[in-house]
Amino acid sequence: MKLGLLTAPFADTDLEDVVSWTASAGFEALEIACWPAASGETRRYAGTSHIDVDGLTDAKANEIGDMLASKGIVISGLGYYPNPLHSDAEHREQVIGHLNKVIAAAARLKVPVVNTFLGGDRRLNVDENWDRARKIFPDIVATARDNGVTLAFENCPMIFSYDEWPGGHNIAYSPRIWRRILEEWGEDVGMNYDPSHLVWQMIDQGRFIREFGSRIVHAHAKDLMIDRDGLYENGIMSVGMGWQIPRMPGLGDVGWSEMFSALYRAGYDGAMIIEHEDRDFEGSDALVKRGFLLARDLLRPWVK
Repeated sequence: MKLGLLTAPFADTDLEDVVSWTASAGFEALEIACWPAASGETRRYAGTSHIDVDGLTDAKANEIGDMLASKGIVISGLGYYPNPLHSDAEHREQVIGHLNKVIAAAARLKVPVVNTFLGGDRRLNVDENWDRARKIFPDIVATARDNGVTLAFENCPMIFSYDEWPGGHNIAYSPRIWRRILEEWGEDVGMNYDPSHLVWQMIDQGRFIREFGSRIVHAHAKDLMIDRDGLYENGIMSVGMGWQIPRMPGLGDVGWSEMFSALYRAGYDGAMIIEHEDRDFEGSDALVKRGFLLARDLLRPWVK
C-alpha cells in the first residue's frame, strides 16, 4: 500500500513542484486533478488542472511519467469529479466529453484508474436518477473498458449546501445503489472509497467494506467530525449543513484502525490518498502542507 495525496488543493502550483514536495515529504503516490484547464468548476477543491488532457500527446505523457518516476512517485489515479447526471443537457455533454478525455489521458499515462462521480440531479429521486444513469453511462463505461481503465465512483452524496438540496449531486453513496452499480457494470467499474461519507450517513464502515471491499479500486483518506452543537441546532434533516465538518485524518470521527483492518482483510493493497478539505488548514500552501503532513504521520503506521 502506498500513501499519497490528491493534488486539488495546489491549484496554483505546477505539477512538477507538487511532485517534488510530495516526494520530499515521504509520500509515494499522487491522485492528479484533471479538471478542464480553461474553465474549471468553482466549488472548493474543484477546478484544478495539473494535467491538460486536451493537449496531452504520447510524448508529453511519457515526459510526465519520467518526471514522476525520477522522484519515486506513482499516479494512483486521475481525478475529475463533475456531475454527469446534471439537469442541464448542455452541461452534461460538456462534463461527459471532458471525462472521456481524462479516460484517454489515463490510458496514455498507463494509469489504471479514473476517479469520478456517478452524479445526480438534485430535483429527482434516487430511482429517477438511476434510470438516467443507465442511459448515460454505458457509453462512458465502454470507453473506459476499451482504454483499459477502471472507472471508479466515489461514495459521496454531495449534499453540503443549498445548491445541492434536497437530492444531492451524486447518488452512488449507499449500499442499495452500489449493488445496482456493480450488478449493472460488473468488473468494468469500481469504488473510490472515502470513509468520511459513511460517518454522517450512519452507515456501518466495517460492514460496508466487508460487502464491497473486493470492488474498492482506490481509497481516499478523509476524516469527518460531527459538530454536536450544530446537529442539535439544525437537526439531522439539515443533511450535514451546519454540523458535518470535513477534517484531516485523525481529527474527526472516522475509525481508522477499524478501516485499515477491514481493508486489509478485504485484500485492498492499493494507494491511500489523503483528500484535503479541512478549513483549519487552508489559506496558504504552508497550511495546506501542514495538514497533509499531520495526516501523513497519523496514517503512516497503517500504510505499509
